[in-house]
Amino acid sequence: MFHVFNNQNERREYGGSAFIELQYCKMKTGTPEKTIVSVDSINHWQDDSLYIHMDDIDDFLKNYSGIFENGLYNNLKRGKIDPFGINYYTPEQVLEILSAVEAEKPVDHALLTDWLKKASLYNGVYILGI
Repeated sequence: MFHVFNNQNERREYGGSAFIELQYCKMKTGTPEKTIVSVDSINHWQDDSLYIHMDDIDDFLKNYSGIFENGLYNNLKRGKIDPFGINYYTPEQVLEILSAVEAEKPVDHALLTDWLKKASLYNGVYILGI
């Protein structure tokens, strides 16, 4: 379900731009939430991101929507995963998400677990919709 690509050419050859991207938030701690979820602040297609192809989105939502809860949207509201928008999770939320993934062990959890452990180096994570 989760894909890692060595570069963006590899990603494009696999599936173009039809992906949800799980991306590290590389902004400094203390950055206002409004800035963190601003469309202008997002730089898509990072090489250290995880990608979910369009064909796997339903499976991702089925397996992970209960784990990735209360993401912050661009409109500063919180809710379930928006597969078409910005979803931001704080470092504290990432720890809760990691614990839930390790406990529940949903489909393809090993790759996600390793990726989430590296998120402690950053200011949370995003799920960036198609």
